[in-house]
Amino acid sequence: MASVTLAILAFGLLRSGVNAWDEGIKASCTIRLITRNAVSFTSLLPISYMDKISRIAGVKAVSYGSWFGSISVNKKSFFGSFAVEPRTYLQVRPEFVLAAAQREAFLRDRRSCIVGQKTMRQYGWKLGDAVTLSSAVYPGEWEVIIIGIYQGRDKYADDSQLLFHWEYLNETLKKTAPDIADKVGFYLAWLHRSGMSAEVAEAIDRTFKNSLAGTMTEPEKDFLNHFVSMSDTVMLLIRMVSLVIIAILLAVVFNTMTMTAHERISEYMVFKTLGFRRHHLALLLVGECLIITMTGCIVGVVLTPLAATYLLHNPTGVYFPPVTVTPETIWMDIAASLFIGLAAPAVPVYRTIKMRIVEGLRRTG
Repeated sequence: MASVTLAILAFGLLRSGVNAWDEGIKASCTIRLITRNAVSFTSLLPISYMDKISRIAGVKAVSYGSWFGSISVNKKSFFGSFAVEPRTYLQVRPEFVLAAAQREAFLRDRRSCIVGQKTMRQYGWKLGDAVTLSSAVYPGEWEVIIIGIYQGRDKYADDSQLLFHWEYLNETLKKTAPDIADKVGFYLAWLHRSGMSAEVAEAIDRTFKNSLAGTMTEPEKDFLNHFVSMSDTVMLLIRMVSLVIIAILLAVVFNTMTMTAHERISEYMVFKTLGFRRHHLALLLVGECLIITMTGCIVGVVLTPLAATYLLHNPTGVYFPPVTVTPETIWMDIAASLFIGLAAPAVPVYRTIKMRIVEGLRRTG
């Protein structure tokens, strides 16, 4: 039963992790465009592109930011963080809900930051705490003050990010790394209405076609699809591993039932002498196997959401929602357990009902 529980738990966690990638795409905004460097995700864009993008027809608002990817002071923890232009960034991401007073305080103080409630709980932070940020992307350290806590507007909105002022980051980079100063990682364009993404994206890229830093603009959903496609091999491997777990589970239960039938063969033969028919013995073996697999399945299904909550947290946050266990995953757990419970005892049942009583009673182990 413990083996079945662990297998169902592992299967559920793997499937839930894969589903999180798919749910992130479904949750994307239909009137938001992402502009990045055409060369790669890691290449930067000049800050001067901001004004030109804002003047393109169809663009209601535009903001910018850079992936910072904070590492805690003890170098053992990692959480998603972005250096952003706070006023416009909160405007183009209305799914981040922040109290009005905290919002105004965040806009005023360049050394302040806001943090999602999930990360606040994870690290035990509170308002007014000072946090020292370091990054593998940018050299140096930045101390920020937590001045606000935001929540996700819906269950798919990420509430694990830390947002601080891009200007605060940039003023230090001008001194320590001038070659990457006055540059941003991406632009976010908020459109007037849906249905105009293609033409606006084409206009943005055409504007910077002959510049030193060409752009690639696409709807948020297409950006996510492109980003996820780079990990298709990983996702395929995870799906294959989840199926391998079921195959291993089948082998374990089959071995268990074979040993059980072999060790108790004389008992089954006694049952035959007392008048038990073949279907009675088959029901005994199948029923025992189903009790083992379904008990383990129930325990595994109960533990999977708890394990997903504490183990499958998302450090990058912005593009993928927190992991949840879907009903589809639970039904797959139940179906796999039923299949194994019925398939594993097939050979032991066949051998038991075909064996002659005298031959079975003669066996000693």
